[in-house]
Amino acid sequence: MELETRINEILEDKIIKSKKQKNIELYKSYRVFSYDLLFYYAIIYLFLTIEKGITATQVLQFDAFYIFFKFLTQIPSTILIQKIGKRKSIVIANIIVVIHALIIIFAQNFTWLLASQLLCAIGFVIKATCETDLLYDSIEHGEKRGSTFAKIDGKATSRHYYIEAVSAVISGFLFVINPYIPMVLCFLILLGVAILSTKFEDIQGKLPKSKISEEFRNLKYSFRNIFKSKRLKSLLLFNGLMVAIIKILQNLRNTVLLEVGMKEQYFGIIFAVLGIISGIATKNQDKIHKKYRNRTLTFLSMPTTISCLILGILLMFKIDTKISIPIILILFTIQYIMKGPYYVIIKRYFNNFTNSEKRVKIATVNNIVENLIASILIFGASFILNIIPINYTLIVIGVVSVIAMALLLDYMKGTVGLKMESYGKREIL
Repeated sequence: MELETRINEILEDKIIKSKKQKNIELYKSYRVFSYDLLFYYAIIYLFLTIEKGITATQVLQFDAFYIFFKFLTQIPSTILIQKIGKRKSIVIANIIVVIHALIIIFAQNFTWLLASQLLCAIGFVIKATCETDLLYDSIEHGEKRGSTFAKIDGKATSRHYYIEAVSAVISGFLFVINPYIPMVLCFLILLGVAILSTKFEDIQGKLPKSKISEEFRNLKYSFRNIFKSKRLKSLLLFNGLMVAIIKILQNLRNTVLLEVGMKEQYFGIIFAVLGIISGIATKNQDKIHKKYRNRTLTFLSMPTTISCLILGILLMFKIDTKISIPIILILFTIQYIMKGPYYVIIKRYFNNFTNSEKRVKIATVNNIVENLIASILIFGASFILNIIPINYTLIVIGVVSVIAMALLLDYMKGTVGLKMESYGKREIL
């Protein structure tokens, strides 16, 4: 009887290992297309302002509502994940994102567009909580687990940026032919990603049945424990501020290009080149981390915030476009170099010293804090843009973000980037 039990355990272990390996291999191609929207970012500002007739301020609000919706739907989405498992949640999330793209295409007014962002928020909240964690669960335990995760996720993400670059060039020219063509291509790729996600294997086993009230209570206790950690609190605040800056600049870059008279068909080429640069930087995120160690977050954040301030000053003095455009593109390049590696490195920091259960809880708290901080700051940026020109908006945002980031980084010196033995019991979850 014991021998039979042992044989069954060995066979079950082999099956689980096989499923994990399949997930890892599938993730490498899946992540390339699922990481973010393709045929989208290079033209969405133009699509919304020209085709859908909304203002630059409303475009910022469009993004701000998306992030606010992510904040509102984080806990319900986490409960869904715990109820049905990561694999099923990923499939459902991808289907929801497909529907969101359709709504944007057929939207008749700003309310429709906001509805699309609610669906997009639900989809990407679930994806953000589950996708990387499914990969982490599939990697065997060991000292190199973190670096293996970073290499796989970093390589797939960098490939996404390369494909995004190609899609940006194509979408820019296709937009001139017909504004709806890039959005249709975006929808088709999302549909393909949804189909691909059904091939992931469930490695969680049977999930315990629990009531929603119990899930809320468990989340409350988890949040309480996480907020006791100074390391995690520092990372949560830093990430919220950094994501807000990245998202604000994502929109304002389009306004800056229009301000200096850049033609619409060149948007795709510009963002394609920037995407390639971001992809190269993302691929080398491990080298960046090894070189800068506990100064990595400073290296990634300060150039981003300072570039925003310089952009505003540059526009304010109305320098000749032959001089200003190259400088603007250099500043954009700096922002993209910092953005790509950041998203991989910050996940690595959050995943340190955790297990599978704690990673889901930490990801949930991070998403809630990130989306709350980012939505507030983006709404603030849209308010500023509505009352003052783009150049002064960039200066105000640049000054505030530089000061806030400098103060936060100074506080983080004693809480983030230390060796495991330097942390107390509360810091190791």
